[in-house]
Amino acid sequence: MKKLAGKRIALVGQRKNEELSKIIENLGGIPLIRPAQGTVILDDSNIESDLKALVTGSFDWMICTTGIGMDTLYNIAGKMGYEQEFIEVLRKVNVAARGYKTVNFLKRLGITPVVRDDDGSTAGLLRQLAVHDLKGCRVALQLHGDPAPMLIQWLDEQGCDYREILPYKHVPPNPEVMEQLITEILNGDIDAVNFTSRPQARFFMSYVREKGVEQDILKAFADNVIAVAVGRVTAQALKEEGIERIVVPEYERMGSAIIALAQYYHEKRGLAPSSH
Repeated sequence: MKKLAGKRIALVGQRKNEELSKIIENLGGIPLIRPAQGTVILDDSNIESDLKALVTGSFDWMICTTGIGMDTLYNIAGKMGYEQEFIEVLRKVNVAARGYKTVNFLKRLGITPVVRDDDGSTAGLLRQLAVHDLKGCRVALQLHGDPAPMLIQWLDEQGCDYREILPYKHVPPNPEVMEQLITEILNGDIDAVNFTSRPQARFFMSYVREKGVEQDILKAFADNVIAVAVGRVTAQALKEEGIERIVVPEYERMGSAIIALAQYYHEKRGLAPSSH
């Protein structure tokens, strides 16, 4: 028997759904596309002035939180004719990076961060930053779609003069899709929900609370529905929302999360009492 035989898996991310669907189908499962995160939109009004400030300002540190956000900034800088200046700034300042994608992006530009997280999370980045003296420093803080209250609070405590650079915003998902997902979960028509980012967890549970079914949904996740998180950061967001039983892959990759779910079911099947 295939490891996901007959299992219905809701994919609530936006990216790589075709690829993930194929993995699920190859393992005998049924993928259901249910995006819990709206279109990621570029905020053009602020980004150009933020980039100008970055390449002309005298920052001491740059904190980079996502690979896709940094890649976006780099591409926009190129369109504005600031590509070389952007790279020079990164070479000149102290760079702190969160996540392997961010580190890989910096490596492509020949830049090694002074500080990097110890576990892929913002908390892990702050633990490593804590050994450096940033008191009164000027800091460029690259964010992606979501605010970062922990980082902001820490920078405030250090008395840093910081500028947030936010190349993308996340918008709420389609209410009809969320309504469908909630109904399917409550009716027992979904076996697992695959989350690939913090905003998905936040938007989903926000909609659940709006509909007044929070306790029912949390019970479904505790009893019958498996939550899958692409990595520790997404898993932490789910825990903050009250979802406790979460499958997280050892390697933080989207495909690895589906494989980890398949393994979870395989092991669970092996533990089930024999019918003979």
